[in-house]
This record gives sequence, structure tokens and C-alpha cells, in this order.
Amino acid sequence: MESFFCTLCPAKLPSLKFYYSMAVTPPSSLTCASVMESPSRRKSAAPRNRSSKPISQTASPQIPTTPTTSNSDSTAPISAAPPKKVLVPIGFGTEEMEAVILIDVLRRAGAKVTVASVEPQLEIEAAAGSKLVADISISDCSDETFDLVALPGGMPGSARLRDCEVLRRITSKQADEERLYGAICAAPAVTLLPWGLLRKKQITCHPAFMDKLPTFWAVKSNLQVSGKVTTSRGPGTSFQFALSFVDQLFGETVAKEVAEMLVLIPIANGSDEIEVVTIVDILRRANVEVVVASVGKSVQILGSQGTKMVADKFIDEAAEFAYDLIVLPGGSAGSDRLQKSKVLKKLLQEQDAGGRIYGAVCSSLFVLQKHCLLKDKRIAAHPSIGNKLTNEMVNSAKVVIDGRLITCKGLATVMDFALAIVTKLFGHARARSVAEGLVLEYIRT
Repeated sequence: MESFFCTLCPAKLPSLKFYYSMAVTPPSSLTCASVMESPSRRKSAAPRNRSSKPISQTASPQIPTTPTTSNSDSTAPISAAPPKKVLVPIGFGTEEMEAVILIDVLRRAGAKVTVASVEPQLEIEAAAGSKLVADISISDCSDETFDLVALPGGMPGSARLRDCEVLRRITSKQADEERLYGAICAAPAVTLLPWGLLRKKQITCHPAFMDKLPTFWAVKSNLQVSGKVTTSRGPGTSFQFALSFVDQLFGETVAKEVAEMLVLIPIANGSDEIEVVTIVDILRRANVEVVVASVGKSVQILGSQGTKMVADKFIDEAAEFAYDLIVLPGGSAGSDRLQKSKVLKKLLQEQDAGGRIYGAVCSSLFVLQKHCLLKDKRIAAHPSIGNKLTNEMVNSAKVVIDGRLITCKGLATVMDFALAIVTKLFGHARARSVAEGLVLEYIRT
């Protein structure tokens, strides 16, 4: 498999810094119960049931006919459970992937995450040069009570956290009162260990710092939960680390909901059947939930070469959800029909506005171009349509990833395209596993 081109910005600018603002105001009414309904996915007020299977009917519980009395005011509103409060401290040299993944995943689960700077200012430069902006100073958190204190790693970020006396007191109080706390990467050894918060705990950390841990209690695992403390190894285990906290705070159901990737593949009469089937097959092999939606009047679709396919649902039904990724298959006639779908246009615009990933194969690039979603992007495109697009083409690459946009040349490169998506979503390990199942050589790029 040829290597694919990947860029995070339209042009290569060595001095470019990526800015992340951590200030997010979570909905005041968000509760654990509402998370179970997956508010991040559903968009309509009265959504249809996601499954196509009939819903079984169960008898309603019998209401006693004998009148009952109560001294309480029956009209008093029932107060919603307060959201779980989480503290994520950051400092100069904090590992940005670990910090951002912690914040993002926990907020998706419904937690009220406070990002606090241990530095005199709110803006800090992270380990790899990204600039992160905290919500508040750590000194403003000294009197707060948190359900979880989660420390990202990185160097010298872990040392900066260790040297913050306010954070030490907050985390020590967390441990004394038997509430959740944890650290990843260098932070277990560099931060929690000197504070004396790892006594008689099985712990793990980044391999480079394992020799600093007490030998008897050190465990070479990606994730280690020991009582109220959770530790993990590094950027590659950040999702596992964050999802473990979601499980501990909200339960397994919410953790599975947050972890689930949802992908939309819209199709129409004339869509290329090889591209559709290959993308769907590879993504489902990677354990992605894929929704194939018809933009036509029937769920049965006639592919560009006469193959009949059946979509999971209509695009109107699919529009009830938000997606981690939307992929447009090619096929000239199919792309023309996708281009005319107002529902798909709205979904793509929401995808872009929400900062989520989208992609296109071959002629479906025209759909993105019409909806102004290719501006200043580098792309891979079939030579026959390249001169009709104004974007810079990377002719040497089968697949091009430019920020949140993924494109490929066409039919012969669609397998590389789908595996590149798996790599972007889950990393090389899962992409390699899928490739091996296809009896395909996987070359890490």
C-alpha cells in the first residue's frame, strides 16, 4: 500500500501554533440520564428509534387504586442530579494529546470539566508546541470539591504540576476523601509518587519512567485501576484512560456510547458500488457503526455498474444524528444526485461547523466543492476531474488527509482510503489488524 499524504494545515508553516480554547459552557440541564439518551448524537426533539427492529411492548406497572397521602408538596419540582465535576490541570510542557483527549471525552460524557492552569497565566505552551488556554487559574479551585482530578503527563508539564502546592493539596484531599483521581504518562511517577499518593497501589506509567516506581507495585499495562486511583502509559492510551473515568463516573453504558464511532455513507442511484461496499466493509471490520443512507425515494439503490444495494435508511432518518465522519462515495451519476440533496447539504455544513471529519472519493469531490467545503484544501483526485477543481492536488499520493478532510483518487485507491480512515480514527494498530484480515500488506506511513 502506498503512503498517503497528511497535513494539518493548508500550507507548511514551521512557526504555526495550534490554539485550543478549553473554555466550554456545558448545558446547565445536562444530567447523567440525558447522556444515556446520547444528546451528542440525536438532533431532533422527537427522534425515531434507531433500530429497524420492532420495539417490544411491555405492560405498564399497575398504579395502586388506594389513595395515599404525603406531607410533601406534590407539585414541588424534582431537582436534577448535579453534573460530575472534573479538574484537569495543565502547565508548561503538558502533553497536549493527553490533556485534550481527557477534556473532550469527559465533556462528551456529560461531565463539567474545569481546565486549570498551574502557571501565572491561563495560556500555556504544551510539550509539542501547541498552545492551550485554561478556563481558570488553579488558585480559583482550592475550595472546590471534584468528583475526579485527572492529571495529564508530558515533560516538563508533570514537574510543573508536581511543584504546584495548590494542586498538591487538592489532589491529596481527593485521595483522603476517597474520590477518584489519576495520572497518565510521566505524571504517576513524577507528580503523584512524590506526593505520596501511590502507596500500596498497583500503578503504571510511561515506559521511560517505570524505573522510578516501586518495583513491587509497578505494572506494565496500558491502564491500571487500583481503588480510587487510575494510571496509564501515554498518548497512545489516552482514550482508554479517559473512557475508564467515564465508566467509573457514569457507568459502562455511557462509556460505550462515548466510545462509539458513528459514520454516515450517503448513496444514490449511480453511486459506485465497489467504493460503497469497500468503505462500508472495512469500517465495519474496524468495529465502526456505519449508517448507509439513501438520498433517493427508495432504500434500494442501483449502482453505477448495475449492482443493486439496499441502504439502512433514508437520509431524512439519518439526519437525526450527528456523525464522527461523513464519507461520500464516487460515481458520476450518484454524485450528481448527492449534490442535489438538501438534507445532505445541511448535514455536511453541520459536519464542517462542528469540526468533524468528512471525506470524498473521485467525482463526489464536486459535492464538497459546490457546498464550499474544499476551500484552501489539498486533495487527491482522479486525473480526469483534476482540471475541473481549483484545489491543489497531491499527484504523488493515493490518499490525502488535510486537517478534517480525507480524499482519494478513485476506485483503485478506495481500499487505501478506507484504511487511512481507520488509521486516523483509531491508529495504526487497528488499521494493521483490519488489513491482515483482508490479506493485505499494511505499510505504516
